[in-house]
Amino acid sequence: MPKIVSVSTYQPPYSMEQSNLELLTRELFQDKFQQLDRLLKVFENGEIQSRQFCVPVEWYKQEHTFEERNDLYIELATKYSVEVIKKCLGNLNFLKKPISPEDVNAIFFVSSSGISTPSIDAHVLNLMNFSNRVKRIPIWGLGCAGGASGISRAFDYCRAHPKEKVLVVCVELCSLTFQKNDYSKSNLVGASLFADGVACALVCGDEVNIQTKKPIPSILNTASNWMPDSLDVMGWDIKNDGFHVIFSKDIPSIITKWLGPFIHDFLLENGVSQKDINHFIAHPGGKKVLKAYEDALNLTTDDTLISREVLRLHGNMSSPTVLYVLEQYMLNDCSVDDYGLMVALGPGFSGETVLLQWRDLG
Repeated sequence: MPKIVSVSTYQPPYSMEQSNLELLTRELFQDKFQQLDRLLKVFENGEIQSRQFCVPVEWYKQEHTFEERNDLYIELATKYSVEVIKKCLGNLNFLKKPISPEDVNAIFFVSSSGISTPSIDAHVLNLMNFSNRVKRIPIWGLGCAGGASGISRAFDYCRAHPKEKVLVVCVELCSLTFQKNDYSKSNLVGASLFADGVACALVCGDEVNIQTKKPIPSILNTASNWMPDSLDVMGWDIKNDGFHVIFSKDIPSIITKWLGPFIHDFLLENGVSQKDINHFIAHPGGKKVLKAYEDALNLTTDDTLISREVLRLHGNMSSPTVLYVLEQYMLNDCSVDDYGLMVALGPGFSGETVLLQWRDLG
């Protein structure tokens, strides 16, 4: 089976405490909302302590055109991608020796928070020593589901090309989409939740001879699921000044009702019981989303502990977030034959799940 042999994350430079972000939001939206004090409790109640951003706090107090936002997205997404790829290919927490970019056969670039043609991976190739035969597969628009979907598509690729090495690069700069003149509740919720993040995973096919320092997760199978007539659950409303967040208040209840049957059927198809799952690698979309996972799958807070910690320290970074969670599991001493289940949900409305099993490559 294809396997995830390395994963790394990159932290954008500006870290802010959630309490300070609440004060900033109060300043920006004063007199724009009725009962603002009540609405701002979403900052306190979300169980987020800090978040990271690609721009300083002063940036949010100024007006920015769509062009300005997107130019900055292209510049910084390129820069951060280079950094996280270097970390992933040279990550000696997992790899016994670094891997050269020249040895990478394909790049899946995942993002939903900016637009670029050529896509960001093309910008990256011009700054690193990749082969000119490397295959480029940009994936746009999957939002929070993008990290798990990127791993799934890399699995498909490596099954077709078992001798090849694939990078999954996820970059989201949600801070650049912030709209100071949008007085919707969705925008306020988004301001309390979303952050910037960057992650990269190296996935290798069966016939790649590679040694790792500890057991690593092999990908046994993946599945996608989408809900008809759910386009308005989450996503972007793209206007002249940029991206405006669509974020339905019904997301937790949708997850509670919809996720359980999807996961149950997927595990049944693969001959695995839910009680066999040792590690639940959930995209932490928010406190209520994690509670909905627990309700839908009969989990405890211990099962979502690492996801909750990633949410506490980083917020919801959209597509990279589930790879931040995976990184923590891979850094822990997971045992050979342990099962893991990666789950993420996003616009569509859709879900992606990945069944993993830890194996020792020696």
